[in-house]
Amino acid sequence: MGLEAGVSETGEPGLRERVKAPPSPELVEAYYAPAVARALRWCFAADMQVHLAHGVMLAECGIVDAAKIRPILAAVRALREAGPGALAVDHTQEDLYSYVERHIVRTLGVDVGGRLHTGRSRNDLNVTVWRMALRDALVALLDDLARFRATVLDRAAAHAGTVMPGYTHSQHAQPITLGYYLVAFADAVERDAHRLTGALRHVDACPLGAGALATTAFPIDRDRTAALLGFPELVEVAYDAVASRDDALETVSALAVLMTGLSRLATDLQAWNTAEYGFIELDDSHSSVSSIMPQKKNPQALEYAKAAAGQVTGALVAALSSAKNTAFGDVNDGVTSLNGPVLDAVDTTAKTIRLLDAVVAKLAVRPERMLQATEDGFGTATELADTIVRETGMSFRQAHAIVARVVRDAIASGKTAGRIDVADLDAAAHAVVGRPLGLSAETVRTALDATANVAARTATGGPAPAEMARMLADRRTRLSTDEAATAAVATRLKRAGEILEDAVDGLLNAE
Repeated sequence: MGLEAGVSETGEPGLRERVKAPPSPELVEAYYAPAVARALRWCFAADMQVHLAHGVMLAECGIVDAAKIRPILAAVRALREAGPGALAVDHTQEDLYSYVERHIVRTLGVDVGGRLHTGRSRNDLNVTVWRMALRDALVALLDDLARFRATVLDRAAAHAGTVMPGYTHSQHAQPITLGYYLVAFADAVERDAHRLTGALRHVDACPLGAGALATTAFPIDRDRTAALLGFPELVEVAYDAVASRDDALETVSALAVLMTGLSRLATDLQAWNTAEYGFIELDDSHSSVSSIMPQKKNPQALEYAKAAAGQVTGALVAALSSAKNTAFGDVNDGVTSLNGPVLDAVDTTAKTIRLLDAVVAKLAVRPERMLQATEDGFGTATELADTIVRETGMSFRQAHAIVARVVRDAIASGKTAGRIDVADLDAAAHAVVGRPLGLSAETVRTALDATANVAARTATGGPAPAEMARMLADRRTRLSTDEAATAAVATRLKRAGEILEDAVDGLLNAE
């Protein structure tokens, strides 16, 4: 009498019948042990769901008699309740599935327990559970990101009138407000959220039923298992289902873009937190101290965020490099090995978002210092040139040359922007165009006033108060829309889980 697949001559499930020797200690250390540990961490719950859904489908389609499926479903539920610690992990097997099947067969015997794997492969099972783990992680991450966006918008509203220098090339450019800076950053984070939502949409497709690569001759119902697992669609072509992990690559790409943006925020905050700027002060709870220099208050949270961004960029490179130049098929390097870096990147990103959310919420702002820096600099020079154009009809290029000369001379004589007067302008105008400008002292003062500069920027997307109010209201509406979309996915997954449990109950209660 022949042996069932995956069972040794002693009746012990093993999945190594094709080879004569156990895995080497080197293979266990390098691959088996970390792969199983990673799967236990990320995939145990999803693995249990897949086994239940597949078992329900096998019974409903008449592929395996319901009397054989019932004890399997009960055993899977009992294992789920006991948790991953119930599995006898001895590192003779390469993946979580193998230990789960061995547990079920040991519990029920090979004639019953060995039937759960009918009509499927580890290939489609493993890629399904990893997609489910990534899907859950992305839903949670999008929730974290939405809360962070809300915090940034709240601080933007609170500081819509807090005037500060805007910088280009790390030099004073034009006056803006802290709120304006933050709403700009909120827009970048919104695009990050949309990139992650797009990645989630591609993750959220079911490979189960693809088998090893070409489906199966058993009359399975792929749509049924997909629905029980909360997937809205299939990865339809079986070969694609087990060969492609562009969903994971897209995810880690979006994470790297997001974390790069967060690192730029952290870089600005770290600079503004210095004594040289003095614009803000990091909360004590997000700071560390020196072991030798008692005056030090180090921006620990910001330095962590910047380093974490590098780690996520490294995860992107690791994932792409693992898949690069691999055969388009089910291969460990191109399909499986990137799961670790990608899920680790999700974890790191989520922690960083939550940290920066707390940092921004508790940030102490020094409006007086920001305004003083704005008035001491020459960021109002553009408005002065624009005023010359409006008042005299002169071309902007001529006005630009006059103001550039005024700024050069003011710096040479130790003047700040606020001390430039009509005489300075007329002297520069004589040198450039051979005549005075004839501007009033009040016109010059208004042009050089930082707060007036901000108020004058009423064009769409500018920092003027009314425009800021409009943009903030619009972004809060868009945030609510995005939150509802993520909540809808979470609700769908929750409902699918309830339907799956009801289907299992129905079979178990039908004895």
